[in-house]
Amino acid sequence: MTDGPMSLDGITRFLGLRWEAPDVVRLTICPELVNAGGLLSGVVTYALVDYSMGSTLWAQTTEEEGIATVSIAVNYVQTALEGEIVCRTGLDRRNRRSAALRSEVRHEDGRLLVTAIGTYGIFPRRRSTGAPPALSAVRPPGRTRA
Repeated sequence: MTDGPMSLDGITRFLGLRWEAPDVVRLTICPELVNAGGLLSGVVTYALVDYSMGSTLWAQTTEEEGIATVSIAVNYVQTALEGEIVCRTGLDRRNRRSAALRSEVRHEDGRLLVTAIGTYGIFPRRRSTGAPPALSAVRPPGRTRA
């Protein structure tokens, strides 16, 4: 189902994040992701948004650029306890030093669970080694770094 990596690191592996494209990330809710209050943990959807925003922006960078989250504002609209959720991210604006992005997390039944806006810093990389191997896989097909 996905062309991208199943995980980028230990966090994405634990959460079970799956990339459909740099701007589309999926997750299947499992009992370990539900908090003591009986709700899908906000940490899970925040991470889903952060990784989706990061991969969306990463696909637009050059070998000489690095990125870092500056801030993300999340609105938790409702929750889900089972099924599949998907985060879709759009890049609203990018310049040499920063980018603004927006995301929505929806349940497979179409319900809106989360909205978010975020800003990322863009900075010169100290060494031009390219993306870690896993991040290279979230670059859209045919997209090469300028």
